[in-house]
Amino acid sequence: MHPKPRHDAPKDADARRALAPVICYPVETLPQPDLPAYLAARDGWEKVDDLRVPPREAVAFEVPAGHFFRITSVEGPQVGDLNLFSADLSERFYSGKTRALHGSHLSRGDRMWSGFPMLRPMATITEDTLDWYGIDPHGGSVHDVIGTRCDPYTHSLLSEGGQYHHCCHSNLTRALAEARGLPLEEAETLVHDVLNVFMCTGFTRETGQYFMKASPVRPGDYLEFFAEIDLLGVLSACPGGDCSSEHSSDAAACFPLGVEIYRPQGAPEGWAPPAPNRYDRSHGL
Repeated sequence: MHPKPRHDAPKDADARRALAPVICYPVETLPQPDLPAYLAARDGWEKVDDLRVPPREAVAFEVPAGHFFRITSVEGPQVGDLNLFSADLSERFYSGKTRALHGSHLSRGDRMWSGFPMLRPMATITEDTLDWYGIDPHGGSVHDVIGTRCDPYTHSLLSEGGQYHHCCHSNLTRALAEARGLPLEEAETLVHDVLNVFMCTGFTRETGQYFMKASPVRPGDYLEFFAEIDLLGVLSACPGGDCSSEHSSDAAACFPLGVEIYRPQGAPEGWAPPAPNRYDRSHGL
């Protein structure tokens, strides 16, 4: 929490506060996904994999470009932390730029963007059974790109040295190391900020603090994606369960998450894998 101000407000304080906000990144020229074409491509698709992510653990999975995948609630309310990589690990999901382009919470039609220098869509959200939730009276919404991921370092900092190994950061690190045969220390450097699937979050009006509250997800709900490039996904079933009370502990009730991968009979009409960003990388030299 911020301390009480030491300085008196100037005479024009109200006028300064009343200035209209300006959207940082107008997206009218941002290429939009053809959602009807994506949805039509699901007709006759074939489920090619069906995975379970155990509570307080993570699982890696591969999704070829042009395939769909769903993250599903299968037994009880549970949130998940999703990392996306290109299959060769050269690209990673860029949560900050995704937030700047689409907003603090993602839903149908939004995209998960990779970092520089590629800055291209990695996956497009094609369906969201929680899209009815909107923004609640507390300012909360679901599927955020504002939180990072629960991690053992912050846990240790706030618990005076406590050691907890099933934070999402550690879960993602172990799963990535196993999936790609990497040393644990190398895998950890590749783990990055996440899409908090099913998590209900926001910022308090009074203090601007990041908050979580009980997720509205229930068994049968899912968030569905279309893979724009060859992907490696890593999904952690958060030790916070539905995040109604706490995370980074074994106290919360936790449930598995499902990952379903579907192969369509053909690519969406007019679709092609996205090209790398067109900036020439000269940086003025």
